Amino acid sequence: MAEGRRIGGVTIARAVEMIMPFDPATFFPETTAEDWAPHKSWLEPDAMDPATGALLFPVQSYLLRTAHHTILVDACVGNHKDRPNRPLWHQKTDDAYLRALAALEVAPEDVDYVLCTHLHADHVGWNTRLEAGRWVPTFPNARYVFTQKELDAWEGGHEKFLRAPLEDSVLPVIAAGQAELVTHDFALDDQVALEPTPGHTPDHVAIRLTSQGQRAVLSGDLMHSPVQCRHPDWAAWPDWDALQAKRTRRAFMERYCESDVLICTAHFPLPSAGRILRAGDAFHFAFEDTRW
Repeated sequence: MAEGRRIGGVTIARAVEMIMPFDPATFFPETTAEDWAPHKSWLEPDAMDPATGALLFPVQSYLLRTAHHTILVDACVGNHKDRPNRPLWHQKTDDAYLRALAALEVAPEDVDYVLCTHLHADHVGWNTRLEAGRWVPTFPNARYVFTQKELDAWEGGHEKFLRAPLEDSVLPVIAAGQAELVTHDFALDDQVALEPTPGHTPDHVAIRLTSQGQRAVLSGDLMHSPVQCRHPDWAAWPDWDALQAKRTRRAFMERYCESDVLICTAHFPLPSAGRILRAGDAFHFAFEDTRW
């Protein structure tokens, strides 16, 4: 396997599908241009495009390899998915994601587990692929881990939950008998466990790694941009419960700030991983020096 980042006996690598632009004022609707002005100098060019002012979010999976398992955390956007509200995602047909996995020397049949932090479209898309007009699991030998509470919430419907990702990327996995429905404190083994981080969605989870005295947390979408370390109270428009998301985000950063825990984010610019430091009454994200 291509070299990644070691946390004890666990190797972490990433498969990037795309870099997605978002308008700051749209994605963070409580903010103004004046709010962003002090941050442009350090967000540009990696987290914010200096030419357009757009936020730049990688869409990526983390690949974990332990002594026993090959584990994929979240599954990006996918191909042939009906996403008319996102033109860059809609009916996509490229092979960028599968090539990224292949570069890590992993074929779909090699994956043992797919852990889903939540069920938004850019985290479940490659759960399935289109075959002869049917959605089938992309990873034929994997167990897909969803929390029951998250699934129930999406099945129940909500104005912020589009039905399409559930129908084309989650329910076919369940129908195929490959789903494992768990609670948000589920532990796969003594190295990999879920950590409840609700707010962005009803039962959003982070993924906690512990191995040989070293620790890391894959934070999913509890924060989207490093500017939220400076402003944990900046809510993202997809947040299901903005107030709960703000509380969860600050509690998460309080828990891990000034520690040796590596935080691997979903959408911060590459290398997307680093440590949380205290900065007055807020925080600062210190990126790792090397990309992996």
